[in-house]
Amino acid sequence: MDSFTIGELAARVGVPTTTVRYYERSGLLRKPRRTESNYRLYDQDEVERLRFIRASQAAGLTLSDIKVLLLYRDGVVAPCSEVRDLIEKRLAKITEAMRELRHVKKVLDGYLEICRQAEADARCEVLDRLDAVPGGEAGKGAPGNRTGKKQFAARRR
Repeated sequence: MDSFTIGELAARVGVPTTTVRYYERSGLLRKPRRTESNYRLYDQDEVERLRFIRASQAAGLTLSDIKVLLLYRDGVVAPCSEVRDLIEKRLAKITEAMRELRHVKKVLDGYLEICRQAEADARCEVLDRLDAVPGGEAGKGAPGNRTGKKQFAARRR
C-alpha cells in the first residue's frame, strides 16, 4: 500500500498543507499514522476522503454538513433520507441568502443609477438617502421605494 506525506497528499488533491492540518484538527480527516521521525503518513483512502471533502465544499456544503456526510459515508448503509434532508436544509439557507442578495443587488443597482444621473451635481444623493434611513430599516428610501423618492425629491429642493 502506498503512503504519502502531508505535502504529497496536499499536492494530489490540490490544497495547501495547512488545509490538511486544519481538516485533521476539526475531525474531517482521520489522525494519520506517523513515522519514527513523527512525519504524517496517509494512504489512498485519505486522498479519496480529502477529495470528497473538497467536492462537498464546492457543492456549497458547510464543514458541519460534511462531518455528518462523512459519518454516513463511513457507515455500513448510506441513509439517503438523512442526506436528502441535510441537502434540503442547506438549499433552503442558500435560497434565502440568494433572495437577500437579489434585494441588495437591486438596491445597489438603483444607487449606481442615481450616481450616474447626478454625477455633475456637487452633492451625492446616495449619501443623502443613506443618511435618511432610520436605523434597522435597510432598504427604506432606497431606489425603487416611492415614498423615498418623493421624500428625497422634496429634500433636494
